[in-house]
Amino acid sequence: MSKGFGFLTGKHIHRRTFMRAMGASVALPFLDAMIPAGRRWSGAEIDTTRLICMEEVHGCAGATEWGADRHLFAPETIGRNFNLNEENLLKPLEPFQDYLTIVSNTDVRMADAWDPAEIGGDHFRSSAVFLTQSHPKQTQGSDLFVGKSLDQMYADRFGQDTPIPSMQLCIETTDQSGGCHYNYSCAYTDSISWASPQEPLPLVRDPRVVFEQLFGAGATHEERITRRQENRSILDWIAGEVAGLQRELGAADRRRVEQYMNDIRELERRLEMVEADNTSGEERELPEAPVGVPDSFEEHMKLMFDLQLLALESDLTRVFSFKWGRDGSNRIFPESGVDRPIHPASHHGNNEERILEWNALHQWRVSMLPYFLEKLQSSVEGDKSLLDKTMIIWGSPMGDGNVHNHRRCPLIAIGGANGKLEGNLHLRAPDGTPMANAMLSLLHKLGMDDLSSFGDSTGPFSWTPAAAPPRFTTDAESS
Repeated sequence: MSKGFGFLTGKHIHRRTFMRAMGASVALPFLDAMIPAGRRWSGAEIDTTRLICMEEVHGCAGATEWGADRHLFAPETIGRNFNLNEENLLKPLEPFQDYLTIVSNTDVRMADAWDPAEIGGDHFRSSAVFLTQSHPKQTQGSDLFVGKSLDQMYADRFGQDTPIPSMQLCIETTDQSGGCHYNYSCAYTDSISWASPQEPLPLVRDPRVVFEQLFGAGATHEERITRRQENRSILDWIAGEVAGLQRELGAADRRRVEQYMNDIRELERRLEMVEADNTSGEERELPEAPVGVPDSFEEHMKLMFDLQLLALESDLTRVFSFKWGRDGSNRIFPESGVDRPIHPASHHGNNEERILEWNALHQWRVSMLPYFLEKLQSSVEGDKSLLDKTMIIWGSPMGDGNVHNHRRCPLIAIGGANGKLEGNLHLRAPDGTPMANAMLSLLHKLGMDDLSSFGDSTGPFSWTPAAAPPRFTTDAESS
């Protein structure tokens, strides 16, 4: 037994077991050996629901009148066993329909302009509204004010016994210093998680930074440089710890630890390949991005998903927010088949061909999700998969990006949430329903059923399908 291997109790391995050496700190996934001797596993030790909140920018094509008629977001069928046509934004999620709950026709009115000075600033307040459902104070100073976000409310109650209460990730550049347009602080544009109405939480874009946060890959800057110069994996540092652990485990646990360590090593390998490519001297597609950020959107998403998976498996954190883009971005995604930048593509001018082009771009972005869902479904704790134990909230605070409105905004929930979400369900809200109502009900399903309100909610959202959808109404009619 190696000297640093001081975590066996004689009866079981503690859930909060770390293997440490030279500043590296690797937490373990859940193992059978973590069940105390003489006790039957009840599931309570590992069945706290994981929460992942994901924001997409610029709304969706299904929020237009023409797009709604073609069911580009909301399926035609209300209730169970809905059909996703080939053009539907969510078509890539069809293999996971049994885990998919669609909530259509909700509004995010807290992102509206409240007075003439705010008109035109929709892009610069929307992200701050998504998880708070509160209206941001227009300011470029330090007197920020919006609301506490849903993910942080959950982290405060259910994330305090994990090493990291919550983590905030993003794909595009953020800059929380200074002001953005229309007299809004950039903090509103760049943050979706708010610890308090005055405290935006910074987002991490670089996968290498996330990796080092999770695994303590060198306690000091000097140790990190030494490890990279030696081209050694953090697993090399803890090899003795791992070998000692494996001698104490049963066959099933040994396989799980081996797979977990292989996943860490493979992730390290991919990070090193990205960094090597980005320092090769070749011209980069994203010249402003950190060395650890891939130029490929798809590879960047996969790295961020894999980091989230490892964090959930080791229970380092149970709460993530993940911002997929930045409002007003002019990034082009040629892999989608669309050659227009994402923000200009959202301004389709009600041209049907361009609406479909906009839809194809967002459908391609949604196609990133199944990679993560498959990983969650394959990762088993006790008698359930992580997908069964997770609630993923995905949506946008904008409706039709062409006119910057906040009506009929897309919202879905994915996963089983420990039996609280049944899936295979499309719910259509009555016209004028705040998205905050649906989020309040999701908070109740997360175990926070003592909350009577959230944001501008008018009451909990009904999880019983409506008998039939009302007709599409114009913005003027729904105002």
